[in-house]
Amino acid sequence: MADAAPPQTIPHLGLALGGGGARGLAHVHVLAALDDLGIRPSAIVGCSIGALIGAAAAAGLSGAEIEDEILAALGRPADVWGKIWKLRPRSLADIAGGLPLFDPEAVIAEFMPDRIPDDFADLPIPFSAVAADYYGAAEVEIAAGSLRRAVAASIALPALFRPVDIGGLTLIDGGVVNPLPFDKLPEDIGLIVAVDVVGMPVRTQKGRPGVREALFGSSQILMQSLISEKLKSRQPDVLIRPPIHGIAVLDFTKARDILAATTGVREEVKAAVGRRLDAARVAMPTREDADASAH
Repeated sequence: MADAAPPQTIPHLGLALGGGGARGLAHVHVLAALDDLGIRPSAIVGCSIGALIGAAAAAGLSGAEIEDEILAALGRPADVWGKIWKLRPRSLADIAGGLPLFDPEAVIAEFMPDRIPDDFADLPIPFSAVAADYYGAAEVEIAAGSLRRAVAASIALPALFRPVDIGGLTLIDGGVVNPLPFDKLPEDIGLIVAVDVVGMPVRTQKGRPGVREALFGSSQILMQSLISEKLKSRQPDVLIRPPIHGIAVLDFTKARDILAATTGVREEVKAAVGRRLDAARVAMPTREDADASAH
């Protein structure tokens, strides 16, 4: 009896979700596209908002489920402001240099769905979050321990959140060191999909940026420079840049509008990943092809 031909395989797909604040809500369309293709990532790495959404995906939530969670938490601006008021700094210790600093762990507790486990070991998909060691001026990849604390460290944007202490390190937003961390995916990943949601500063009618615009805009320039330098030496197989022009880093009250404006990303990802998979299938002959070539 002849051996049955083995099923064709596809490369292990790794997903890197970058940082960019509210612009990163577009990540859900990438996850929905992979769902449409019937692909479950073999590994996920995230930075900042990418760490938050990536953790949910690594916990097994579909793109549609994550979108539902986002709309439940951010769909009504009045509810968002209510949560912000609840989370507001209430002591002088939480005010540094006149700036109120939110506790990122409290924010994660408020906005991360309860069904996401709090230990990396309980995730069905391998996941890591990227943060920055403030005093060591170094990148830190976290893949064990408390998931919520790791994500809190990864989103700890300076001037908005206070740092998070983990393992003796003082950690801040990972976008400071690696805003598109596709290089942190495992070596055996055969197909890397990276999603860049950093964007660029937008010129306003005022002409010159205000204090807040200049602060967040300068961080965009820094992150774009880091990404540009990395891409000179290494490229992901699929690089997705959603249409996020004009979306500010803190535009979370506009969640519905952001999701609607970036919905086209879903088809873009399906087409780009589909082309890569078709090429991979051609490059990996079936048993019948191998037998035919032998004769």
